[in-house]
Amino acid sequence: MPPTPIISVRSLGKRYLLRHEKQERYVALRDVLAEGLKNLGRTLLHPSKIRLKGSSPEEYWALKDVSFELEEGARVGIIGRNGAGKSTLLKLLSRVTEPTTGSISLRGRVASLLEVGSGFHPELTGRENILLNGVILGMTRAEVRRAFDAIVDFAEIERFLDTPVKRYSSGMYMRLAFSVAAHLEPDILIVDEVLAVGDVEFQKKCMGKMQEVGRGTRTVIFVSHNFGAISSLCSECIRLDKGRIVQASKDVAAVIRGYLEETRGEEATVWKRVDDRFASPWFSPVQFSVFGLRNNKLPPFENDEEIVVEIEAEIAQLDPALTVGYAIYSMDGVCLYWSYQTDAAPLSWPQLKVGRNVLRSKLPRRLLNEGSYRIELIGSLHFRTWLLEPGKDVPTVFFSVSSVHSESPYWKVRRPTLLAPPTTWETSS
Repeated sequence: MPPTPIISVRSLGKRYLLRHEKQERYVALRDVLAEGLKNLGRTLLHPSKIRLKGSSPEEYWALKDVSFELEEGARVGIIGRNGAGKSTLLKLLSRVTEPTTGSISLRGRVASLLEVGSGFHPELTGRENILLNGVILGMTRAEVRRAFDAIVDFAEIERFLDTPVKRYSSGMYMRLAFSVAAHLEPDILIVDEVLAVGDVEFQKKCMGKMQEVGRGTRTVIFVSHNFGAISSLCSECIRLDKGRIVQASKDVAAVIRGYLEETRGEEATVWKRVDDRFASPWFSPVQFSVFGLRNNKLPPFENDEEIVVEIEAEIAQLDPALTVGYAIYSMDGVCLYWSYQTDAAPLSWPQLKVGRNVLRSKLPRRLLNEGSYRIELIGSLHFRTWLLEPGKDVPTVFFSVSSVHSESPYWKVRRPTLLAPPTTWETSS
């Protein structure tokens, strides 16, 4: 007899009603008063015909006809572009909101980390919120106290334990929230992509803890744009698009490839700014592109030619901590390396100025294997804050490389490896 699934989702749907206000001409106060008196009269005479003037409701299905089952101990990654329905699905699984259609069956305690501060009372101290969350999860006070020291040590907030959490920074809030969710031994741990709030070291701790949790019998559901994290953590993957499941498999790499191939068809070797979504005073990207210096700059590029990454951006406020560059990924979602304009000695850094700047960097020749790649634009104020964080929703371009690996007559085809740099050899006496 097959085991009973710990999560069973059947024909799940979530509908929202959107109201669009009609644009109206300018009216004077007397017109507003006159119209109000008319509406009042209509309401008294025909109360059944009351409606909201100037608004037209529109149905929007954030999720529709979603069905799947998860066994105990599954580690599931959920991927998809912004607006695909990922966060809505997690809110439904966490009982934050109710579905419009379908059903969800859950076995055991559920701990969710959906956004900064979710589940915390701002007026209570860190200590009190730990105890409160344990009670909400159905644990006894003795069970919470056994985990208490580990929670505090992991979150690194011992000095502020008796301070109301409303005075915590976003990073402190997140450290405590994740620590509580991971250490109170839920049967199901649901994590949205909120770990970006923490610093790099804390993100590593979180990933390590989630891997530790996943090695047991607890079930982990993880939403992220960081495909490296999805690949290393998850044993299954679900891809959503426009509120529906379009791919689900235990072959995590295949699901990631499906997503990247689909988005590749919509992206190109050039990204151009269409709004101010990625703008900041220190760095506002205008154009991001990749091109080769042969074949009219169009892919596929040969891996022995010079492949150029170009960044065009506007800077309104110079900051010496600004670092910008790119992250390059294989189509399996594996990050090959990062590069910044500050990689060399300071005297060799390109001089940035207020106004329009154009930066160029050449990919190392003969490093890449035959295949397809994507490049993300990344940037930060060094050790202060991300402006464009790798693995997140950032400007992205795509390109492919053909097989010209070395002068060797033996190696003119793709090697079964991520990289294919020709290296030199010699004999030694």
